[in-house]
Amino acid sequence: MRGNKKYSHVIDTPDPGKWELAGYEASLPITEKSNPITREIDKADPMQIVQLLKDCDAEIFQEEDEALVNYKRLYSDSVLKTMMDIIGKVQEVLKEPDNTLIVLSGGGASGRLAFLMAVSFNKLLKGLGQPPQYTYIIAGGDRSLVASHEGPEDSALLGIEDLNKVCEGKKKVVFFGISCGLSAPYVAGQLDFCMNNLDIFVPVLVGFNPVSMARNEKIEDFHSTFRQVAERMEKLQETHKAFILNPAVGPEGITGSSRMKGGSATKVLLETLLLTAHKTVSKDSEISEKCLLEILRTYERAHKVTYSQSKKIAALVKQTGTSLQKKAYVYMVGWHTLGIIAIMDGAECIPTFGADINDVRGFLIGDHSEMFNREADLIAQGPKFAFSEEDFVKTILPSLTELDTVLFLFTVDDDLVEVEKLAVQVKERTSNMQALCHATVGQYLPASLKKLFPSIISIMWPILFLEYEGNFIQRFQRELSTKWILNTVSTGAHMLKGKILRNYMVDMKVSNSKLFGRAVSMLQRFTGHSQAKCLEVLLQVIYDPEPLSEEIRAAEVSKHIAVATDKTQVVPTALLCLLRGCSVQEARSRLDAATSIRGALDAALNAPGRKRGASKSDPEENST
Repeated sequence: MRGNKKYSHVIDTPDPGKWELAGYEASLPITEKSNPITREIDKADPMQIVQLLKDCDAEIFQEEDEALVNYKRLYSDSVLKTMMDIIGKVQEVLKEPDNTLIVLSGGGASGRLAFLMAVSFNKLLKGLGQPPQYTYIIAGGDRSLVASHEGPEDSALLGIEDLNKVCEGKKKVVFFGISCGLSAPYVAGQLDFCMNNLDIFVPVLVGFNPVSMARNEKIEDFHSTFRQVAERMEKLQETHKAFILNPAVGPEGITGSSRMKGGSATKVLLETLLLTAHKTVSKDSEISEKCLLEILRTYERAHKVTYSQSKKIAALVKQTGTSLQKKAYVYMVGWHTLGIIAIMDGAECIPTFGADINDVRGFLIGDHSEMFNREADLIAQGPKFAFSEEDFVKTILPSLTELDTVLFLFTVDDDLVEVEKLAVQVKERTSNMQALCHATVGQYLPASLKKLFPSIISIMWPILFLEYEGNFIQRFQRELSTKWILNTVSTGAHMLKGKILRNYMVDMKVSNSKLFGRAVSMLQRFTGHSQAKCLEVLLQVIYDPEPLSEEIRAAEVSKHIAVATDKTQVVPTALLCLLRGCSVQEARSRLDAATSIRGALDAALNAPGRKRGASKSDPEENST
């Protein structure tokens, strides 16, 4: 730990990384840069994978270094002050519950986190005998909570329409728009609408890039870019009419995979902020930086407690990787909000790794009434939207094989008789059962349950003697700990399957405009070809076998995405075409014949006589 840190830390946060230097991948926003820590993670063994991702997660809590051209960080004075200003606005709503609302909104992983936090804070209010004051919005509606559905993120107008529906008749609304990369059109539209109605709305933008790095491409059917919306918010922040909460937390361990560090940092920031608001309202006390720092340190402690189990986490990475390599499945069954974390992780594997819906899949055990906005959109809507205990028992359990892995997620406070009953049923089908169990010091699992699992990751938390709101800190710690472990396990498993090249998710789905732009950028990084050439080849792969016409080339990006969404291995096929100078059909044949996607791409990058368009080890140096 460096000696010039302003605050005493629970964990040893890393020294500043190469990514903080002014010239490092200068044209890319922080959330799209590659992280130097993980640049060769595709060659790592399970224990090394866990260690590298642990180091990336620790960057969330890193302080700014005054010696560098720097970014504001989680502990920066300006970030803490902004949090305190926002808490004041949230307090106003909590003190006047009639016709007021706190809205959390986002697309994909951000929308799922919005759902999780709205559920948690409404539960907190219910325990105090107060009506719910939180709601969530996710692009694509409730179906996007349990299944991957990225397309709606691209519509600013849909965002506005959805916001209008939930806020009808409200006289005051604090709106949190979450977009890790400051890029989602869906959220941009909502923030713009809020700024046009400041008599009702207090808009808050949450993300992890400076405003100068916000996405600046034209949004289809909308008048502003995301950056223009954010710049307008910056001006309004001077008079406390809008707020931007955007500390830098460093590039993702897997480039652009904001479900990981971005999602964790979103949870840390907003839960700290909202919990402080509730505590100060219930005690009628002043907002203090001390209160914020105390809660932030509990999340640092969660990092330390979680990764103390690195050896067992690595064993789970190896086990799940083996299941995926053998074309079997990984199922995660979680009790209460740990089930929500499991569902989130499974759904996010589909766009991130081009995974099949069943490759990694989460299920929620326990009562889920009053959680969803429109539960009818999920119940009995077919296997794609299955998420409940009943769904798992009826559709998954009978088809389990010895090659599948099932991970149980629960706390010692859950119904352990219920856990044991399901574990006995699963054990009849597969011996590849693992458990992640949270307990406080002095709590123990019954021997009958313990002996069912070959391995248990047991996370032991200190006893916290806190007031009612404070009890939620432990719940939030357990959720974040579970998220860190599941993100590491699902990422590591897909890495072992050969879905990652260097630290890039080369087999991602091209299912929205952000991912389309990332695909073109990735092709440039690895091949050294021009943007125009990479775009041309990407379109050839998307539309194959149809030849490219001028009409197709001139079409809006949304048309390309509509065609690409249902296609598999789009990016690796395009990469092989560019590296090998071959046809789409030949590229596909090479991928089919290879033992893994990474193997096929690595062979092409290292082929004898290949012109050095981009460095074999340093693709980022050629990014544009």
